[in-house]
Parts: sequence; structure tokens; C-alpha cells
Amino acid sequence: MGELLAPLMFVVIFGVIFVGYPVAFALGGTSLVFAWIGVQAGYFEWTLLYAMPERVFGIMSNSVLLAVPYFIFMGLVLERAKLAEDLLTTIGQLFGALRGGLALGVVVVGAMLAAATGIVGASVVAMGSISLPVMLRYDYDKRLAAGVILASGTLGQIIPPSIVLVVLADQLGVSVGDLFIGSLVPGLMLAGLYAIYVVGASAVKPAWGPALPQHMLSDDFGQLARRVLLVLLPPLLLILIVLGSIFAGIATPTEAGAVGSVGAMLLALARGRLNWDVVGHSCRETAKLTTMVVFLLIGSTAFALVFRGLFGDIWIEEMLTTLPGGRIGLLLVANLAIFVLGFFLDFFEIAFIVIPLLVPAAQLLGIDLVWFGVMIGMNLQTSFLTPPFGFALFYLRGVAPPEVKTTDLYRAAIPFIFIQLIGLYLIIQWPGLVTGLID
Repeated sequence: MGELLAPLMFVVIFGVIFVGYPVAFALGGTSLVFAWIGVQAGYFEWTLLYAMPERVFGIMSNSVLLAVPYFIFMGLVLERAKLAEDLLTTIGQLFGALRGGLALGVVVVGAMLAAATGIVGASVVAMGSISLPVMLRYDYDKRLAAGVILASGTLGQIIPPSIVLVVLADQLGVSVGDLFIGSLVPGLMLAGLYAIYVVGASAVKPAWGPALPQHMLSDDFGQLARRVLLVLLPPLLLILIVLGSIFAGIATPTEAGAVGSVGAMLLALARGRLNWDVVGHSCRETAKLTTMVVFLLIGSTAFALVFRGLFGDIWIEEMLTTLPGGRIGLLLVANLAIFVLGFFLDFFEIAFIVIPLLVPAAQLLGIDLVWFGVMIGMNLQTSFLTPPFGFALFYLRGVAPPEVKTTDLYRAAIPFIFIQLIGLYLIIQWPGLVTGLID
């Protein structure tokens, strides 16, 4: 009976989450119930829970996690100050003369927003509300237009500074800076794969991505060039300061996030768009998202404590380290599990529940945890696109015109899910894409 408690607890946790109960409370509540069952069965000691207050205090005093609210705030200020709108309008005109140029512009802006904001919801909503109606007006294929917005909006999960990478670094016990450096090439590579697909699709099917009419393009190249510089340079400078200070070892991610938050406000001020509405909205949303992360961490800590008290960590470790194929077997099972869970769960939930169970087995098999973290981050990105619960699908559904149906969004995401899986395969096949800059 006692040996079955840990596997049963694992199953019950996911069952409670899938029926719609809040994840943080599902984790905490189920953990307490199984602790009581374990005590009654003589398989668990209440004294193990004495460690819980100390662990909660450790979460609250974790300086690594302090980077999360800074990066969230930085992204929200830039989004509220209409940085995305300026970028999309200008880059759209720059690429508009090319076949598929508007979609290519969305990829470029998506990569820039990923490095400047790192917030999927803000990027998808901004690009969906601004670019999607324009692309549809000029007869772009609905699925290509929606798909490129969905995929480009999720680049913030793999291109640093990313909230996902900060959380993964904490769960893996590795340096946030190393994870940021390791994810830079894979993130830009993925954006490049999106661009190749857009160019290829527009070349094979010209009707999918027509060039803009001549009257929509700027006749004065000098004026367009000045506008591009004016719009691109400030966010690029902010990205350079934030990421450059981390990569050079001048600042920790937390310190760089604080500088980025101040820089975002100065950028909004320079545009004459810094007001109480921008600051107040950004503060409120930052508080909400940060509180959600902290409660998830507390719930996952209770889960980990009770799960280990029921010897669940030994069960998982033995199961994963004895898989056929050794390291290859672990990587296959881990990626398949994360990909399937991404159809139903948010990336935070997967990171806090599944990743701590995989780390001990990965360490025993000699897997580089920084490379492992970037691989997981690439896989987690698919969770935003996979129906039925991909969050990017919901974000775009909220701002898409009525003629774009939900089924269109599901179909639009499919080619880009395959592209993400290709990117995942490439970093598994060539680990140097991750470790090259770190070494």
C-alpha cells in the first residue's frame, strides 16, 4: 500500500488540475491529503512538514526570482507605451514591397518584442490587433497571417530575457545568465526558421502573401530610413544594455531587470507616453503575475516535500534512469511528456511540477543542465500553440476579426508547431548551438 502512495499522488494531482481546480491550491491541498493518508498508513511523519515554513521563507528571499517582476514590469511598460505599434507600422512599411513582407515584418518585430518584453500575451495581442486586420485587408491567407502572429508572439519564451528561463534556472539550480546565453542562438534560429517558412510559403503560393500596393509604401526612402532608426534604436539600446550587462558579467539578471524597468519608463517618457495609466496598469499586472508565480512555487514546494516523504523521488529516479537507451531514453520520455502536457497545462505548471522530478535523473546520467534547460524551454514554447488550451490561441482569438474562426487559428498554428519541433531536434542533435557561447 505505502509504495503506491507516491504514484497515486502524482496521478491525483494531475486529475485535480485537469478538472479546473486552481493549480497552486490543487498542489497544496492534495499534498496535505496524502500526507495525512501517509501518516495513517505509517508511511509518513508529520515532522517532515516542519521544513515547510523554512522553504517558504527561502522562496520569498530568493534573489533569482526577484528578476521575474522586473522583467514583467519592463515588458508591460513598453507594451502600454505602444512600442509594438510603432515597430509594426514602421517595419511593415520597410518590408511591405516584398512578397510576404508584412508577415516577415511580424517575425522581426516578434523577435524584438521578445528581447524587449518577453511577455507572450502582450506581444500576441499587440500584433494581432494591429497587423492581422492589415494583412487580411491586403488579401493575406488567414492561416499564414494568424500563424505568424501566434508563433512570433511566443518567441519571448526562448529569446532572453525570458520569464520562463528565469523560472527554469531556479528549478534546475543553474545560473540564469548561462541559461540566457545558451538560449540566444536557439531563439534567433527559431525566428530565422519562421522567416524562411514565410518567404518560402509566399514564393510557392504568391496569393498567400502579396506585396503591399505601391501607394501604401513610402516614396521618400530617406524619411523612412530616419523613421526606422528613430523607432528601432531606443528598444535595441535597451535590449543591449539589459542583455549585454548580463552576458558580460557586469550585472546579475535581477540587477539588469531593475535597470531595464527604469529604461522602459525613460523610453516611454521620451515618447511622451509615460503617465499614471501606464505605470498603474503595469504595476497591477506585475503584482498579479508575480503573486501567481509565488503561490505556484509554494504549492509545488508542498508537493515536493510530501512526494519525497513518500519516496516518490526514488520511484521517479529509478524509473527514468533505467529506461532503455539511457540518456536518449530519458530525453525522449521527458520531451514527449512535456509536449503532451503542453496541450492541457500552462508552462508555469509544467515547470514547477515536472522539472524538479526530471533533474535528479538528468544529473545521474551526466546531462548538461544548462543545455537541458534550453531544450525544455524550446519544448515548453509549443504549449502556447497546441490546442485546445494554447494561451496564444486564446489571446489572438480575443482580438481577431470575426471572419477568422477558432478552427482557422488551430490550423494556422500547426505548421509553426512543426517548425518548433524542428528547432527542438536541432538543439538536441547539435548541443553546441546552446553551449557554444557559454564555452
